[in-house]
Amino acid sequence: MNDAFKDLKPALLWQHFAKILEIPHCSGHEEALGDYIISVAKANGLEWQRDAVGNVVVRKKASPGHEQATGVILQGHLDMVCEKNSDVEHDFSRDAIQPVRQGEWIQAKGTTLGADNGIGVAAALAVMEDDSLVHGPLEFLFTVDEETGLTGATRLEPGFLQGKMLLNLDSEEEGSFTIGCAGGADTEIIYPLARQEKQNHSFWQVKVSGLRGGHSGLDINQGRGNAIKILARLLWEVYQELDFSLVSFTGGNKRNAIPREAWAEIALPPEKENEFKTKIEQLFQDVQFELRVVDGGVRLSLEQTSSDFIPLTASCQRTLFNFLLALPHGVISMHPEIEGLVETSTNLAIIKTHEKEAEIVCSSRSSVASALRSVREVIRACAQLAGAEVTQPEGYPAWTPNLDSPLLKTMKEVYKKTFGQEPEVGAVHAGLECGIIGEKYPGMDMISFGPTIEHPHSPEERVHIGSVEKFWKFLTAVLATLA
Repeated sequence: MNDAFKDLKPALLWQHFAKILEIPHCSGHEEALGDYIISVAKANGLEWQRDAVGNVVVRKKASPGHEQATGVILQGHLDMVCEKNSDVEHDFSRDAIQPVRQGEWIQAKGTTLGADNGIGVAAALAVMEDDSLVHGPLEFLFTVDEETGLTGATRLEPGFLQGKMLLNLDSEEEGSFTIGCAGGADTEIIYPLARQEKQNHSFWQVKVSGLRGGHSGLDINQGRGNAIKILARLLWEVYQELDFSLVSFTGGNKRNAIPREAWAEIALPPEKENEFKTKIEQLFQDVQFELRVVDGGVRLSLEQTSSDFIPLTASCQRTLFNFLLALPHGVISMHPEIEGLVETSTNLAIIKTHEKEAEIVCSSRSSVASALRSVREVIRACAQLAGAEVTQPEGYPAWTPNLDSPLLKTMKEVYKKTFGQEPEVGAVHAGLECGIIGEKYPGMDMISFGPTIEHPHSPEERVHIGSVEKFWKFLTAVLATLA
């Protein structure tokens, strides 16, 4: 096992997490990790099943004397968000994640760690293997493609699960129980591009980088910079005073991550190069000042390059700049009753230009269905003004809190008895599979909890070592109490 995990407890959980890091499992490519889950089930003589989309369920009989207890489901997702810094050489399709220990934290070298949801999966595997634990009948549900669309949960078939209580192991603050979540949906936009006749100007790449990014739900209220919005703003402002031609624009690569980097190729006549550089660097100083506290690492670079494309026409370029500037991003409204909770937000997540069109994706969230619909209508209206085509796939539902939940009552009592303090209880501005599972299995009593994980969906992601031990101690105590 990697030295980063040496002497960490619980040993069995960390052993499984170390193995998970060796297996590529980006969203949509979880088959190998599913195979590993099945191999652990087989090695322990446990019943297992895999459905058509790749979800895996494993069943473990109750401890002797606890056969009549209500069935409990431990649930997590197999996929991870695969993000890396641009200067890091890493192929997520084959390379193992490289963990390092930094004081009380485990982090990865320049990539996402996958503690979301690898620690939850590792905990479930440890419970599967540990025959010293006391528990009732258990099921372990491992879903696929949670991060890009909750696909696995959405396509669960009736009868795949038998338990009546579900412990979702996909929360990121130890000592906090999540009993509700936002719903969400994407907007996919195709903006047609018109290009000029070929020019002989020199080509330059303008790049915004060094931003923290993060989870587009959990971190959207932090005020962090969006690289797409920043670059569009800078280019728009320069364009008001200085003529240049846009060739391409690229930024972001995950729908549920705040874009950390964006770059554009532009064409400049030689006599305007110095003026362009001076102007954009002056404007960038304003951005640096605005982000000095929350995103102080933001950088701007300007380098000569080459391009496979011809610049856009002036009209097409102007409309694209206006469109990107007008698209909403960030917090739309805060919850009127739960202090500090975002109610509605949207993330300008991805832009990628091709020869004849630009693909743009916005990801929106809300705990109120009508508010989610409203922000998507704003995005659609902006797109229609720009002459773009819009597709708005069906999203996923919110999970409505149940403060009268018997499972919540029990878990609060166990937490206080175990640690001598009350847990926090609340909802989260992110998508959890509980909302979908609850729709498919009416009456399912559900709580989400986990260890402390910071900066998920970005290369800054890290998990607190001590919180993992507390998470395990609490999980096993809850299973014993429910038995």
